[in-house]
Amino acid sequence: MSAPIPNDRAPRAAQRRSGRAPEVVGLPITAELKASIRILIVDDEMTLRESCASVLKHDGFDATVCGRGEEARDLLKRNKFDIVLLDLYLPEIPGIRLLRTCLDANPDTIVIMITGNPSVDSSLEALRAGAWDYLPKPFSGTHLQILIGRAAHAVMVARESHALQAEFAREHGNSDLITVLGTAPGFRRAVELARRVATTNASVFITGESGCGKELIAQFIHHHSRRSNRPLVAVNCAALPEALLESEMFGHCKGAFTGAVRDKPGLLEAANGGTLLLDELVEMTKPIQAKLLRVIQDGVVRRVGSENTDAVVNVRFIASTNRNPEEAVKAGALREDLYYRLRVVPIHVPPLRDRPSDIRLLAEHFLSFYWARHRDTGTPLPKFTEATVRALRARPWKGNVRELQNVVEHMVVLLEPGCEITPEDIPALGEQLTTVAGSWTPSDVSTEEPYYAARDRMVAEFELRYLTELVTRASGNMSRAARTAVVDRTTLYRLMERHGLHRKLLTSSGDE
Repeated sequence: MSAPIPNDRAPRAAQRRSGRAPEVVGLPITAELKASIRILIVDDEMTLRESCASVLKHDGFDATVCGRGEEARDLLKRNKFDIVLLDLYLPEIPGIRLLRTCLDANPDTIVIMITGNPSVDSSLEALRAGAWDYLPKPFSGTHLQILIGRAAHAVMVARESHALQAEFAREHGNSDLITVLGTAPGFRRAVELARRVATTNASVFITGESGCGKELIAQFIHHHSRRSNRPLVAVNCAALPEALLESEMFGHCKGAFTGAVRDKPGLLEAANGGTLLLDELVEMTKPIQAKLLRVIQDGVVRRVGSENTDAVVNVRFIASTNRNPEEAVKAGALREDLYYRLRVVPIHVPPLRDRPSDIRLLAEHFLSFYWARHRDTGTPLPKFTEATVRALRARPWKGNVRELQNVVEHMVVLLEPGCEITPEDIPALGEQLTTVAGSWTPSDVSTEEPYYAARDRMVAEFELRYLTELVTRASGNMSRAARTAVVDRTTLYRLMERHGLHRKLLTSSGDE
């Protein structure tokens, strides 16, 4: 066993042969930041722990030493250390037990196990217990510096991430209310799955109709991940032709094609350390899919027109599509190996028609948001009537949440301050109902919705569509409509008023 010696010759010789500098040299950590990183060295051999401390203090770190297991346990419980160098084999308390004690007290601590008897079993045991890495004896001063440099960089990234998350929380409060508003059971299941997978690096495949909130779920995952302080880069695979999409994603070299006057990094390099959202992945052509698969497998990026590896990236992938990806695989539009690489965790976002209980919540959120954007501060906010909410719930919402958002913004622009929002204020409601009423079929029944809520929704939907078709066929003649429906006119008027329908929305010819 040899104690670490700073600036030893062997690693420098290897450095000259490889032409690469030690990893620690390139880390942008200032002296002030180094001084803020607390390191604990636990080893029963005094020469080794003192030598490690000497090297680390010389580099500017705050290093503390400890030679006994009980003393280390007390230190770990009372103090917060950013990095712990921990001997796996201590005479009093096993290093694995101290590792668990350390992580129980401070889960963010980076623990590096030191072992003089390295084996596959002991290394795996340490890593499974939560160790960040392990350092086999004997080791050199440069080896120690490189490993601590990597660990210090991870500490700074974590600090920055926590600071940005705290700032985001101060500015926006509960981020769930910003990005994933909804209480319907199916939607909440998708959100909880997104929350659970967010803290990992697993690839996620999000499916759902256009406008249902797939991109918001992707943003939610990124904001709750350890990569939240790094960029979330989105690329719409359906919006760009093949040549342009390849150049945008992978970058290109100077002279690769007409107009390529300089080297340009692609979106994969821009997303390094963060997340890349592949929106409408199924629309990506097969050649680009093959090239993307190489990046997912190896992290290697080769720009258009290059014969070399131009970058090595660490990117988390989130894919989304409004189509059925399994059908796309069967049809040959999507590579099966790429699909299963990206589909580590599948998440399905339900359409708005399957979550009618969320419509009031979403409509009121959009109303507040766009009223603040388009109107002066202090201007009284309008309010939705119950009839308007029922009318909104009865609409098919083929464009899902995005359509509802656009409808509410349209109303905000035209509404009077402090007014009650009536069904007549909803754009194109009468026209849309007239066109669909004749071929109406009830929306799908979902057992995820409570019985009474589902029943009330379907009854309200039926009444609204039935009344519209009834009065339209009677050419607005209420007496004729009442006779056709076998109800008195008072009942018919009351039903129409309940749903916010008025004869002026339809073709009127007067009562008999």
